[in-house]
Amino acid sequence: MKLQDRVAIVTGAGQGIGRAIAEKLSQEGATVVVADVNAETAQKTAADVGGFAYPVDVSIQEQVAGLATAVLDRYGKIDVLVNDAAIVPFVPWEDLDFAEWRRIMSVNLDGVFLTCRAVYPHMKAAGYGRIVNIASNVVLAGTPNMAHYVAAKGGVFAFTRALATELGRWGITVNAVAPGLTASEGVMAGPHAEAFDFVVPLQAIPRRAVPADIAPAVAFLASEEASWVTGAMIVADGGHTRH
Repeated sequence: MKLQDRVAIVTGAGQGIGRAIAEKLSQEGATVVVADVNAETAQKTAADVGGFAYPVDVSIQEQVAGLATAVLDRYGKIDVLVNDAAIVPFVPWEDLDFAEWRRIMSVNLDGVFLTCRAVYPHMKAAGYGRIVNIASNVVLAGTPNMAHYVAAKGGVFAFTRALATELGRWGITVNAVAPGLTASEGVMAGPHAEAFDFVVPLQAIPRRAVPADIAPAVAFLASEEASWVTGAMIVADGGHTRH
C-alpha cells in the first residue's frame, strides 16, 4: 500500500470528490482525517473509512489552526494535506457582485492558503510532506457563469507552483489535480448537471466522470512514488481539454 502509516488530512471529504479521495487514501493505508464544514457528512465518511472527523470551515483561520492542533494531538504528525473543500457556484458575469466574489475566494483560495500555512511548520520539522490541491480544468477551459470560481482555481494552480518552489528544500512536495466536470452529489443537484450533454462529447473518453476517477491521481501525488514530482498539475478530465 502506497500510504501505509501516513496521516492525511482531506478537506471537503464529506461527499463527492473529497469523499472518494478519503476512501482511496484509506485503501492505500493512510489514516484519514475527514475535515468538512458539514459535521454530519464528515462523521459518516470518517466512520466508513475508519478515520477521524473534524468539522471545520477552511475560510476561518482559527478553525483551521484548531484542525492542525487536533490532528497533531491525536496522531503526532501530519504527512499529507489534500485541499478539496470548495464551493462550486453558477453566477453569470452580469449578476456577479463583490460579496459573491469574496464568498468563493474565501473558501476556494483563502482556505487553501490557511490549511497549507497551518500544516507547513510540522511538515518542515519532519522533513517530509505531501500537499495536493484540487484545482479544476476550468482554468484551461474558461468555463462560463463562474468567473470567480475560475479565478480562484487559477489562483490555486499558481499558488501550488509558487509553494512548491519554496517548500522543496524541506522535503515537501506541492502538486495539484484538476478534475473536469464530475458527477458528484453537489454537481448533480445543481445547474451544472445539465452541462454533461455538452461536455461529454468533447472528451476523448466519452462518459461522465465520477469521483472515483479523480482519487487515484491524488493518491499517487500523496505517495512516495511521486517524490520527484512537484509544482505539477495533473488534469483528470477524460481528455476534455487535452492541453
